[in-house]
Amino acid sequence: MQALCRDCLHMFETGTRCPVCRSPRVLSHPELFSLSIAHMDCDAFYASVEKRDTPELRDTPVIVGGGKRGVVSTCCYLARIKGVRSAMPMFQALKLCPEAVVVKPRGSHYAAVSRQIRALMDELTPVIEPLSLDEAFLDLTSTERLHKAPPAVLLCRLLKRMELELGLTGSVGLSHNKFLAKIASDLDKPRGFSIIGKGDTAAFLKGKPVRMIWGVGAATQEHLNAAGIRTFDDLARWDRKDLHHRFGQIGDRLWYLARGEDYRRVNPHEPMKSISAETTFDEDIADRDLLDGHIWRLAEKVADRTKAKGLAGRTVTLKLKRADFTTITRRHTLREPTQIADRLYREAADLLAQVKGRDAYRLIGVGLSDIVSAGEADLTPDLLDPQAAKRAGAERATDAIRARFGPDAIVKGRSLR
Repeated sequence: MQALCRDCLHMFETGTRCPVCRSPRVLSHPELFSLSIAHMDCDAFYASVEKRDTPELRDTPVIVGGGKRGVVSTCCYLARIKGVRSAMPMFQALKLCPEAVVVKPRGSHYAAVSRQIRALMDELTPVIEPLSLDEAFLDLTSTERLHKAPPAVLLCRLLKRMELELGLTGSVGLSHNKFLAKIASDLDKPRGFSIIGKGDTAAFLKGKPVRMIWGVGAATQEHLNAAGIRTFDDLARWDRKDLHHRFGQIGDRLWYLARGEDYRRVNPHEPMKSISAETTFDEDIADRDLLDGHIWRLAEKVADRTKAKGLAGRTVTLKLKRADFTTITRRHTLREPTQIADRLYREAADLLAQVKGRDAYRLIGVGLSDIVSAGEADLTPDLLDPQAAKRAGAERATDAIRARFGPDAIVKGRSLR
């Protein structure tokens, strides 16, 4: 049995302790030095950054999120022990953990730290597929020749450098495909390193709940439960054609995943699927004029991000959340993609007008999906709105002025509502 010390990186035959440094942090697996698909997930990333930057918070439960009306973005493990979870309403989180320190998110700072982690990954392999600021897939196939060490050693080295140089910890899953690597990274958090080899895939999946499948949310879980599918064993008993007939294209994917098969490559050029922004109010808002002002500000944010990435989108989404946390979603697909805030705002405002009733809302969001390159955007004048081209031209001019003199150089009146 092959073994590796996670602390001193010594490779040796099987044992419970490293023969060199006597560390008990030992990896041991028959396929340890042959697997090359990994998923690295930082441990409670936002909260860990805040604790690193403010050492006096080290032994204190930390929740990163909005005010009492907001939701939890993430929290440290001390808060998780009390039952706090991501996306939980803040008032509920503070009931569970009243001693917690609440810190407002610092998005740009987290992004900068994420770039530092990415730089460490880039030294190992160019084949990296980021999923968010704090997690990514890595394909380390054929890197042993370059680095004179197998992928497992390189990944342990990455985790050590993150701790020593950046003061942050992460957990790694190593396997023979993306599906299993992502599952593995969550098995032993924090500071974990878990392995699922080809030889033990079937045994590992046996009896496990299908909710472990990344992307299986509440709605899909409900459909699977209705079909009597709760575990991988249940799923494996289905014929592939029957799964496809019942669940469509996802049925094919489920058939393969039931057998631990995933043929997706780690794709460093995975296209962005959507760009969105949302805000949670301190008090519920029913006033449509105030909601309209928020829609404009969110449309500007989404448009700015879209332009910065050289992208555009075809489908506009409006998201509303009531006081009881029920969610309303409305979408409209445009004839051609756009990256213009004015167009995005008008479409989202029309979607709001289609929502009946005068309910009060605690959250509003605007999104753009069906993402394409900016070169495909806003090519055809809107014959039903002759002024649209002029507004788009004015927006481009405003963008140029803000780029030179700052984001507050020009402010639209509707954004003040």
